[in-house]
Amino acid sequence: MTHWRQSLKLLALFFKNSKHENVAHQTWHTLLFFLLILLTVFSCAGCGQDQDELNVYQGVVNLDKKVELPPQLSQLEQNSFKVAVAAIISPRGTAESYNPLLEYLGEKLNKKIILIQRRTYREINQLIIEHKVDLAFICTGAYVTSPDKNSMSLLAIPQVHGKTTYQSYIIVPEYSEAKNLDDLQGKTFAFTDPISNTGYLYPLFLLQTRQQTPETFFKRTIFTYSHDRSIQAVVSRVADGAAVDNLVYLYAIANTPEVKEKTKIIHTSQEFGMPPVVVSAHTDAAQKRLLKTIFLDMHQTANGIKALETLNIDKFVVPNENLYKKLYSPN
Repeated sequence: MTHWRQSLKLLALFFKNSKHENVAHQTWHTLLFFLLILLTVFSCAGCGQDQDELNVYQGVVNLDKKVELPPQLSQLEQNSFKVAVAAIISPRGTAESYNPLLEYLGEKLNKKIILIQRRTYREINQLIIEHKVDLAFICTGAYVTSPDKNSMSLLAIPQVHGKTTYQSYIIVPEYSEAKNLDDLQGKTFAFTDPISNTGYLYPLFLLQTRQQTPETFFKRTIFTYSHDRSIQAVVSRVADGAAVDNLVYLYAIANTPEVKEKTKIIHTSQEFGMPPVVVSAHTDAAQKRLLKTIFLDMHQTANGIKALETLNIDKFVVPNENLYKKLYSPN
C-alpha cells in the first residue's frame, strides 16, 4: 500500500502543476506521467508475492524454511579408498611399514589410498563398524571381543613363517631376576591397549586364574597403545615387565640390537589366530570379492612380494573362523 500512496501523491502533484505550465512543457509532463505509471506498475508487481520470496529479494534468508542439501563428495573422496590400521606398532612405524602395501592396493584398485590411524583399537573398530573406512587391519582381541562383530566381515589373514597364529610374550629387562609372571607382583607393568589380545586380554586372563586383578597384583600399570612402545618401556626401565605381540618383538630384536641386548622373555602364551583384515559387513559383494583376490594373490607379483616383505609376511590366506574361538578373554 505504501507504493500506491506515494504514486498517487506524485500524480496529484503532476495534475496540479500542469494547469499552470505553458504548452512548451506539456510534452515533458506527458512523458513524466507515463513514467510514473510504469513505476507504479513495477513497484507493485510483487505485492501479491509470498513474504518469504520478498525476504529473498531483500537479502534476508528465512532459516525457518531451510532445505537440507544432499552432501557433495569431493573428487578426492570419490576416487579414494580409506584404510584403517590399528596401532599394533606406533603411528610412525605403521605408516612406514604399511606404505608399500597401501601403494600396491592403490595400484590394483586404481584409487588413492588414504591411511586412517587412531590411538586405540576400539576407535579403529568403530570406523569399520560405521563404514567410515573401506578396509581395516585390526587386532585379534578387537575382533573377538567386539559386541558389533557381526558388523565386520573377515577378508584375509597374514601367514608369517608358515603359520597363521601368533603368541603373547611377557618380557622383562635383561638384568631382571624375574623368571615368571608371579615374580612381577608389586612391580610396574606395561599393557598395550584395553582390547589387545596379546597386550592385555591374555595377561589379564593369567591374573584371573590367580584370583587377581591388575590393580591388586601390580604396583602400577600403564597403557602404551602400541607394542613397540611397550617394548621400549622395558628397554628404558619405565616398566619392569610388559606383555607384547611376539611378531613385533621378534622383528624388534632382529632389527634393533638394543632390544635384543636389554630384554628377555619369561613367558610364552598359547597360539592365537593372526590379527585379521576386515571390511564392513555392508561392503558390496563384488567389491569384497575384488579385495579378497587382491590380498590372496599379492604374493604372486613382484610389487606384492615387496610389500609383504616390508611387513615380514609370507602371504595372505583365507581366514579360518575357528582360530578366533579359542581366545582367552575375561568373563
